[in-house]
Amino acid sequence: MTFRTALLAAGFAALLSTSASAQQAAIPLPDAIRTAGVVRIGIEATYPPMAYKDPATNERRGFNVDLVTEIAKVLGLRIQWEEMAFAQLIPALTTNRIDFSGSSMTDLPSRRDRLTFVDYVSTGPQIFALAAQAGDLNQPTDLCGKSISTPRTTAYFPTLQAWSQANCVAQGRPAINVIGSEGATATRTDLRQNRVQAAVLGAEYVVYLSQQEQGAFKRIGTPIGRNMSGLAFPKDSTVLRDAVAAALNRLIADGTYMTLLKKHGLEAQALERAEIDAGQP
Repeated sequence: MTFRTALLAAGFAALLSTSASAQQAAIPLPDAIRTAGVVRIGIEATYPPMAYKDPATNERRGFNVDLVTEIAKVLGLRIQWEEMAFAQLIPALTTNRIDFSGSSMTDLPSRRDRLTFVDYVSTGPQIFALAAQAGDLNQPTDLCGKSISTPRTTAYFPTLQAWSQANCVAQGRPAINVIGSEGATATRTDLRQNRVQAAVLGAEYVVYLSQQEQGAFKRIGTPIGRNMSGLAFPKDSTVLRDAVAAALNRLIADGTYMTLLKKHGLEAQALERAEIDAGQP
């Protein structure tokens, strides 16, 4: 190969590389967000391992924080985090105070009259108890007639009520007394202070608690349902939603997604690709 030929080949290869890079980066964004270069993300930082504050540094940690940060990098955007209670997330979305929610929110058809979702992990409500007080609690039906705490603003509350109706009341057993708490921390406090015999939180949170306090908790059977956790967007924000889904699929393809899941012990909840509004009742 002559020097000229080699030079032309190198130039052609560089051109192809530049073209491929440009194509890789070309994920359409809403004009306002692209121009500002900033995306406003609501986060409830009290739900480990998804989003929480490091007690030593008070810095934001968790799988959702890591994943959303990587998604923003793919999209070439800076993040403006907006911390709020879980109950404030949907009003903040519907009044355009935030662009999307970076917190774990169960993708339910009942929420899709106002929201649309990019589903990023599978999830399910897990019953658990304090190991020292679990006694003969070995399966979910052992809780019929007993009290269970779960956050009232999440899908776990109606799911547990429906499960009790189908598996306790319909089978001639007493109903579970479902106690609605103000959030995951309050549910855990209810359990520790013996106000209830068990609690229901997301399977991912129970994994985290078991890692942090080995032997302190006993999982009662397997999750009583399976659904999708999604990043939530206003109903009409389909351009941003699709951009986030495309960025997530790139992270899945290049292995970043699985690396982050393994970092937080959540690999069993992986999806093969981002889904749009795929959650079931």
